[in-house]
Amino acid sequence: MRLRLVAAVVLGVVPMFGQPLEEAPLAARALISRGDTARTQQALARARRGEPVTIAVIGGSITQGALASTPARNYGSLLADWWRTTFPQAEVTFRNDGIGATGSLLAAHRCGPLVAAEPDLVVVEFAVNDPNDESATESLEGLVRQLLDSPHQPAVVLLYTMNSLGGNVQAHHARVGLRYGLPQISFRDALWPEVQAGRIAWNDIEADEVHPNDRGHAYLAEFLTYYLESVRANLPADEALPKIPPRRVLPTPVTSDVYQFAQVLTADQITPIASQGFRHEAAPFGPGWVADDPGSYLEFEIEAERLAALHYRIKGDTGIARLTVDDRPPVTLNAWFDATWGGYWVSEPIAADLGPGPHRVRLELTDELPGTSTAHRFHLGGLLVAGTR
Repeated sequence: MRLRLVAAVVLGVVPMFGQPLEEAPLAARALISRGDTARTQQALARARRGEPVTIAVIGGSITQGALASTPARNYGSLLADWWRTTFPQAEVTFRNDGIGATGSLLAAHRCGPLVAAEPDLVVVEFAVNDPNDESATESLEGLVRQLLDSPHQPAVVLLYTMNSLGGNVQAHHARVGLRYGLPQISFRDALWPEVQAGRIAWNDIEADEVHPNDRGHAYLAEFLTYYLESVRANLPADEALPKIPPRRVLPTPVTSDVYQFAQVLTADQITPIASQGFRHEAAPFGPGWVADDPGSYLEFEIEAERLAALHYRIKGDTGIARLTVDDRPPVTLNAWFDATWGGYWVSEPIAADLGPGPHRVRLELTDELPGTSTAHRFHLGGLLVAGTR
């Protein structure tokens, strides 16, 4: 089957999957590495046999579908449409695990439900959300190791988007892709040269400085399906499919495996050993804690090598808290966010290399007021702990 032109659908030029891809050179340029295709072959073969398959995407607001005109036009939905059209005999479930303004650090802690859903293929997109340093390599590596080591052994594909300067953290993420033999697809490598040369205007593919519009999402889906079509074109009979190594057989880490063992501790999983002024309130991954009065505090005992705090930031009546681990210097957590597009949950790194526990964690709400805030509200969504094997 020839590659189908997803982008043309969005532009209203041809029917979905109806014509050869005129942008094939772009798709080929986007495919910076095919990696080891064994897991992709297994996923495609399941669909070919008519077995149920689950296609998942995990990332930030781009993956969530921000600024696509409808959910059906974000790249993940278009990717799922390809599976349904290509394999009408298979039941295709689509799962979108995108959360705006979050990176692979939180993803490594929150991916348990995704793993439990037993996806057959997972696209990972954090290239414009992660910090441009080695911490991006380490947190992405932890997420990738959890996915690869999960019982269902899904195919994992790395997807690299870009900002309006052509920037992303692809160089840091690619180290993980190369170590684990992952397919890597770069929206940036395909389209940034076209933008620089004036053949494509930025606003032809992007709705703002980072979020693709419908055409941009269509390109993302097209680049992904180009890879899938390239594998499907030479898909062998079931008896000749390549074998996937058994679980627990993963390469030596590029950085560490600390984030392979990570979770979000909410009020369902941990009880403070002491508290005052905080009450339970809903948060993204379970009940968290919220307080309004200076002097309110929470104390916990944890076992972990790494600790981060998940808390809410917004331009509103919010406060400042300080978090202390053992006798280390306190870390200031500012819930004020000086922008008007809304609030978000931030994963604030607190401590690394904690060593053998237990460790005492104390969060206390101060009397300081940030920005133009007139109140002290502070919402803790959970503790992000990693490294406990």
